[in-house]
Amino acid sequence: MIYDKNIAIETAELLLKIKAIKLQPNTPFSWASGWNSPIYCDNRLTLSYVPIRNFIRKNFTKIIEDKYGKPDVIAGVATGAIAIGVLVAQELGVPFIYIRPEAKKHGRKNQIEGHLENGQNVIVIEDLISTGKSSLLAVDAIKAQSATIKGMVAIFSYGFDFAKENFKNANVELTTLSDYNHLLEQAKKLNYINDKDLVTLNDWRKNPSDWNSKT
Repeated sequence: MIYDKNIAIETAELLLKIKAIKLQPNTPFSWASGWNSPIYCDNRLTLSYVPIRNFIRKNFTKIIEDKYGKPDVIAGVATGAIAIGVLVAQELGVPFIYIRPEAKKHGRKNQIEGHLENGQNVIVIEDLISTGKSSLLAVDAIKAQSATIKGMVAIFSYGFDFAKENFKNANVELTTLSDYNHLLEQAKKLNYINDKDLVTLNDWRKNPSDWNSKT
């Protein structure tokens, strides 16, 4: 769920402005999953714009303090959420760790990089939620160390129903700065897309894995 409608609108506008989110209904992108998609999101671009990364840091911190209080640890999901996670941890004055997709094959063979103690309260930071699979694998790694997940905060979510179900089943509360609905609303309002594009973008979100046959 989003934290605040005004923040959701502003976040969507900022992501569109710097082309962290691109909308191409007529020339779809290919995702690593094999899906064709009329949208591509790369929130790492926000790090190159000081006012925007400060906006994200400030609002992540506000959400965390308001909903959960000060956590023991901030965890970033590698690699997209490492940098913004560090900024949030610095703002809160708490330790930071990051979670690899899987344990390294060499050295100490860590999946969690940094110091995490049993029983510590952890907030997970993500840049983007699609299916939620990689985010929840990070949650599993933290839980395996007997730490407590208080919640997850992300910049943007596509809002897929199956992702919502995945988070519900994992009993993880997800809060995002913005989401697909607010993005389309602002994209149409600011003339990034037209009425026909809007129909295409809405159709894709209903069943993204089968959208290939419709393009």
